[in-house]
Amino acid sequence: MDRKKRYRRFLFLCLGLDLLAMAVLGYQYLDRKIPDEIHVAKGGSQNVEMLLERPFVTFDDAITVSGEGSYLLPCKLLGLVPIKDVKVVPTDGKSILVSGSTVGIYMETEGVLIIDTGEILSEGGETKEPAKNIVKPGDYIVAFNEQKISTKKELIKDLDGLDGDDVTLEIVRNGETIPVSLSPVKDTQGKYKLGIWVRDDTQGIGTLTYVDSQGRYGALGHGISDVDTGELLNIKGGALYRAQILGIQMGSKGSPGELSGLIRYEPKNVIGTISSNSENGIYGEYEGNMGEGISLRQMEVGYKQEMEIGPASILCCVEDGVREYDAEITKIDMNHEDTNKSFVIHITDEELLAVTGGIVQGMSGSPVVQNGKFVGAVTHVFVQDSTSGYGIFAETMLEQ
Repeated sequence: MDRKKRYRRFLFLCLGLDLLAMAVLGYQYLDRKIPDEIHVAKGGSQNVEMLLERPFVTFDDAITVSGEGSYLLPCKLLGLVPIKDVKVVPTDGKSILVSGSTVGIYMETEGVLIIDTGEILSEGGETKEPAKNIVKPGDYIVAFNEQKISTKKELIKDLDGLDGDDVTLEIVRNGETIPVSLSPVKDTQGKYKLGIWVRDDTQGIGTLTYVDSQGRYGALGHGISDVDTGELLNIKGGALYRAQILGIQMGSKGSPGELSGLIRYEPKNVIGTISSNSENGIYGEYEGNMGEGISLRQMEVGYKQEMEIGPASILCCVEDGVREYDAEITKIDMNHEDTNKSFVIHITDEELLAVTGGIVQGMSGSPVVQNGKFVGAVTHVFVQDSTSGYGIFAETMLEQ
């Protein structure tokens, strides 16, 4: 009898734990599906509660208003358990010029980026590493013996003048400027070296996403990081150029493909400045004109709560000009920690799949269109499935 009671208690305990786990997972699911903040058109007829409608979720009649016209809309599970307060922000209905054109990118870092330290074979035959544990990959050199420097060329000129005395570098690390001292080592050629590998610029190709009514553009949908350190590059400026696609390496399982392009770094090919390299893309002033090889089409902006699982399309340039290709949105995460991984898009267009295998490097920033509205941009490709990748919400890029 006692054994049966214990068994029943065990079953009830398991059932209770299962119910608790389901409740926690359900709560987490709703938290991810209901956005923390939404934008709605001013004076529009949108019913916010319908936009946020979810099973078992109710909304309070009373709201908290702010001086800016926005308000907090409390939502609860079954009218009892608070889930969150959704901030509703009325905005002017926007239309924007979306692109999809491939562009060349050239950026200069703010200071000289240290990508690694290395060993030096000294004049006496010893192996030394003078910069080890003093500077780190990701540091930026901004001064050499109290003289400001901004390029690798300036740094090399200063290094050529070394005479064996200790060198003081000012470096920027995690936003803080700190001085460090290094002792040069004379190598087998009789030259003094510090044992650091550096870089001061980067270039490549990507996709122009949009140009707004003020002439500012957004591209890529993610920031540009150094290939060696993985850190977001701290830039002082750069330029956007016209680019020409020369070839395509198709993507496949375990091997992301790539667009190969030609960029002629000439003043006549500059179409914009680069002033910001952020987590959500690169930004600056657009200086090109309509036409001239850059596609721009007027389109209304769609907000994240308007997106839905189902058919969509992307605008990109892989052959002769920008074309619209069929795709499907398969997952939407309203509150992803990485803003440029807010939804999953799957390429379904047979023609694009035949040419690229799906999403390839260089297509980052390709506008995503659903129900005739610009809703986001492609940002990443899945390494194990080149037909799919992540995207960023249009409104997130436009917040910059």
